[in-house]
Amino acid sequence: MAAEKKWIIYTIEDKPPAGESIFLGIQHYLTMFGATVLIPLILAGAMKMPAGDTALLISTIFLASGITTWLQSTIGNRLPVIQGGSFSFLPPAFVIIGATVGQGMGYEIAVQQITGAIIIASAFEIVLGWSGIIGKVKKYVGPVTIGPTIALIGLALYKVGAPVAFSGGLGGSWLVAGLTIIALILYSQFFGKKSRLFLLFPVLLAIVTGWVIAIIITAVGWVGPGHPAYVDWTKVAEAPWVSYMPIVPFKWGVPQFKIALILAMVAAYLASMIESIGDYYAVARISEAPTPTASMISRGLGTEGIGCLIAGLIQTCNGSTTYSENIGAIGLTRVASRHVVRWGASVMIILAFVTKFGAIFTTMPGPVVGAMYCGLFGMIAAVGLSNLVLCDMTSSRNLFIIGFAFFMGLSLPEYFDKFPMGADWPVSVRWLGDIITTVGKTGMAVAGLIGLTLDNILPGTEEERGLKAWAEAG
Repeated sequence: MAAEKKWIIYTIEDKPPAGESIFLGIQHYLTMFGATVLIPLILAGAMKMPAGDTALLISTIFLASGITTWLQSTIGNRLPVIQGGSFSFLPPAFVIIGATVGQGMGYEIAVQQITGAIIIASAFEIVLGWSGIIGKVKKYVGPVTIGPTIALIGLALYKVGAPVAFSGGLGGSWLVAGLTIIALILYSQFFGKKSRLFLLFPVLLAIVTGWVIAIIITAVGWVGPGHPAYVDWTKVAEAPWVSYMPIVPFKWGVPQFKIALILAMVAAYLASMIESIGDYYAVARISEAPTPTASMISRGLGTEGIGCLIAGLIQTCNGSTTYSENIGAIGLTRVASRHVVRWGASVMIILAFVTKFGAIFTTMPGPVVGAMYCGLFGMIAAVGLSNLVLCDMTSSRNLFIIGFAFFMGLSLPEYFDKFPMGADWPVSVRWLGDIITTVGKTGMAVAGLIGLTLDNILPGTEEERGLKAWAEAG
């Protein structure tokens, strides 16, 4: 049974009033907006996509996110998690872009090859998930493994926290980001104890606060075009009102299937699956829900595989995974209702077709997005650390495993950034280097694999490893 309700306002099964649910769902939408827009913007920039197609790519990834979130909350693990794009899929995508656009080919060819790799590789996750194979490893996974893995999901994203928030220097960016962070702290930790409005919507209100400040300093001329804090309304004026194109499959051409690219993409799926398992545990713990069972994990990953297949068919140029940002939002809002998450998914689907409305959100300045990263990713890291209370932290065995997993999860990606593997290998086995590099550059994957391996081969009792307390927590 679930742990006794202590601080969560709405549990997984609760259905808040319709009005509250809609705005809480929109809050989830806004929380994941930054990362969801950033992924297609990065890809579109690398592929040299024109502005119109870039906007379409953004709408398409939002549509896929809404559809897959609904699937996850109904036939999947049924946890209050948002599905969306993953940075894990970017390394193999850049390999493909370099081999196509980098060699003078059009961006359509890159889209077709990325799409082909995502579609075929999705079978890997679908089979591992729905067959139940991946769920059976749950008995080998304890807090010593999950703690560093979850924490690295937040800590590994430090490069997109303060650098994004304060990139414009001591002027407008510091003002907007700083006040947004202060607002998030005040709304969630102070005002929330006195007002239901701030208790339920601290993230949404903090985003609106920073956004309004950016609009004001743009209007008075404090910041100009090109500044990170500048709010550019021309994007809204140029966008059409409605478009059906996001749902059209193969809009950029029929996918191309190449075995080496598919195998490289499998590495992204492995990293994504490890990240998602960590997210399942994190959201269950922060939601005061039962610890995920083998069946829940299997259904969750199998559904994510189906989501990746859908994403490939409508050509998002990315896969689908569980979003860490929204776990942080649950921690701040104390709302863990899957009903609310479904409202958020519905908003994503509708706004994918209302192009003009979606364009409004593209005006959200970078300092506001970066400020949200600073608050929410920190919460995720803290949730990961909280799992360690279940194991014996006076054990030298546990301290070694946890410390080594943390350090290598931060250090090994830096190595592979500088020394990617396989560039000087024979062409026939270069794909293997791409796979090793992709996994090695993903901090939570490194920490998870190290923690899982050492925790199961080094001697230790169930009590010492926290497995008994882990099982009782469910």
